[in-house]
Amino acid sequence: MAQLFSSASNTVAPGVLAGFVLMLLFLAGGVWMVFQSPYATAVGIPLEQPVPFSHEHHVSGLGIDCRYCHTGVETASFAGVPSTQTCMTCHSQVWTEAPLLAPVRESLITNEPIRWNRANRVPDYVYFNHSVHVAKGVSCVSCHGRVDQMPLVSKAHTLYMRWCLECHTHPAGILRDRSEVFDMASKNPTREVGEQRLEAHRVRTVNLLDCSACHR
Repeated sequence: MAQLFSSASNTVAPGVLAGFVLMLLFLAGGVWMVFQSPYATAVGIPLEQPVPFSHEHHVSGLGIDCRYCHTGVETASFAGVPSTQTCMTCHSQVWTEAPLLAPVRESLITNEPIRWNRANRVPDYVYFNHSVHVAKGVSCVSCHGRVDQMPLVSKAHTLYMRWCLECHTHPAGILRDRSEVFDMASKNPTREVGEQRLEAHRVRTVNLLDCSACHR
């Protein structure tokens, strides 16, 4: 009976199989890299806005507190974006004719709100409440990064589920004193202090890892 494969096949076949496996690993790694890249996550990419608002100027330069513009952050699930009236509190007195602020003045005249573009957004199937996080001592910086150093706001973290779970699994590492929540320069606590705040703020890690905490 004739031999179907030559003896060289014993050498070639393992090499082909190994190459196929390596190719699959390479493709999987490429997909993973794309999934983690700014192209997919938008992390670090300045977001275009109808008015180029600088957090660096308003927060670091002028010392405006986060809560002045994001009025719902302590009481509601959505922190809120500033209304035109909020902007005009100052800009009816300063930079009143600046071309850059023409959309703000137009918004006031027409009573049409400015359509700000949100840098941070979670899917509709995810429940997130700003007021709960603030009350437990989670700083703005933990999720939004050093917004006070951003001339144009950009996303600081992926907001992927595993990123959220890192904090939900080890919350002691990020909990600030409530007086430091809106302090952009505040630092993460030591392990000992963090553990004390878990108890003081009544944070129960077992509840944080329940699916219903975020998916309702």
